[in-house]
Amino acid sequence: MGIESFAVVRKTRTMDLEKRRAPRYPFIASAEVRTENTGARLAARISDISSTGCYVDTINPLAGGTSVRLKIHTETQVFEAPATVVYAHTHLGMGLKFGELPANSWTVLQTWLPAPV
Repeated sequence: MGIESFAVVRKTRTMDLEKRRAPRYPFIASAEVRTENTGARLAARISDISSTGCYVDTINPLAGGTSVRLKIHTETQVFEAPATVVYAHTHLGMGLKFGELPANSWTVLQTWLPAPV
């Protein structure tokens, strides 16, 4: 990778970080992603989470803009919400932005996020 290429990659990553409205936190949990239009189900794993979205590890990410139903489950809690695929990394995963959260899912999400300092 040349110096110019590195600058482009670095600038892109910085721009991605600036677009985020909330900090991400490492979070490992099982997930199920179901497409809204076809109902296709995808078993996956969450690797980080924020108050506005999460990153889903999967070798078959969905296309950007796809509307989905997300279900995240730990041993003791379940989170369900509508979401939209914001970006996809081929063979790695995809970033999801949560839609309007039901009250019970918002409560669960708050227990998973670090307390504000």
